[in-house]
Amino acid sequence: MDSGLTLCTASTFGQLWRLESLQYEKKQMWQREMDCLLCIGDHIIELIPSSQTFPDGSKLEIMTRRQRSDIFINLPALRKLDNMLLEILDSFLNTEFWYVDQGIVAPDADGLGSVRKPLQRHQEKWWLPVPHVPTGGLQQDTRKQLTHKRECANQILKAAMAINSVALAEMEVPESYFESLPKCLLDCLNISSELVALEVANCVETSIYIWRKRVHSRPNLLDPNRSASKAIWDMFKDLITDGCKRDLLADRAESLLHCLKHRFPGLTQTTLDITKIQHNQDVGKSILESYSRVLEGLDFVFRSSLTSIST
Repeated sequence: MDSGLTLCTASTFGQLWRLESLQYEKKQMWQREMDCLLCIGDHIIELIPSSQTFPDGSKLEIMTRRQRSDIFINLPALRKLDNMLLEILDSFLNTEFWYVDQGIVAPDADGLGSVRKPLQRHQEKWWLPVPHVPTGGLQQDTRKQLTHKRECANQILKAAMAINSVALAEMEVPESYFESLPKCLLDCLNISSELVALEVANCVETSIYIWRKRVHSRPNLLDPNRSASKAIWDMFKDLITDGCKRDLLADRAESLLHCLKHRFPGLTQTTLDITKIQHNQDVGKSILESYSRVLEGLDFVFRSSLTSIST
C-alpha cells in the first residue's frame, strides 16, 4: 500500500516543480489509481449490534457490518483534502509568473522579468526551473490570491498531519523497537568533548538535586503518630501522584514533538514512525497513514513553491 501510493504520486506529480494546472490525462490517471488503491478500505469492516424486526413485531438482536469507524471518518476527509489540493493547482491558469530552466536560459536573458531566488534546498540543483515575475513585481490582486491559496494549503497540511499523527499513534509499537533502544542514556548523547560532558553533567546533577529536594520535602509517611491505614493510604496516593507526573511528562514530550513537526513540516520520519510502518499489519491504518503522508508531502512542496514566488 505504501509503495503503491508513493509510486502513483511520483508518476502523476513528479516533484511538483511548477505551479500549474495538472494535465487532464494525469488527473484522470491519479483519480483512477487512487480509486483502485483505496477501494480496499470498503472491505475493512467492523461488527456492531443491531436489531431486526419481523412481520409479527418481534425483534431479534443481530450483528451488522459497517466500514470501520476510523476509515469511515478519515478516508473521505483525505479524499476531500486531495480534491482541494487539485482545485488549487487547477486555478493556476494564465498566471503572471512563469518558469525558466536555469541551466539553459540565463536569468535575465529575456529582459522581461526578474528571477525569484530558488528554494534553499534546490539551489544546488541547477536543472530545476526557477520562477520569473514581471519586472515591476506581481499585482496586488495576484498577491492576495497567492496569500489566500497559501492559507488554504496551510489548513490542508494541518488536517493531513492530524490524521497521519492519529494513524501512527494507533499503530502498535513492535518489540524490535524496544530491543533497539540504547541500554544506557550516554549511548544516545553526542558528547564530543569534556566541555559538552560537563554541561550534560551539570544539567543532570541539577535535575537530581531538584527532584530529591522535592522528595525529601514530602511529609514522613511512616510517622508513628499516624495510623497504619492512614500511612498506607498516603503511600497509595503518593504512587498515584508519581504515575500522574510521569503521564504529565509524557504529554509534555508529545506536545513538544507535535510543535516540532508543525514548525518543520518537511522533517523526516522518526525512528519509531519508520519502525511502526515497517511492522504494521493493519491495512486500514496503512491506507490512512500513507495517503495522509503523501498529501503532506505534496502540500509542503506546493507551499514552498508559493513562498518562492510571493517573496
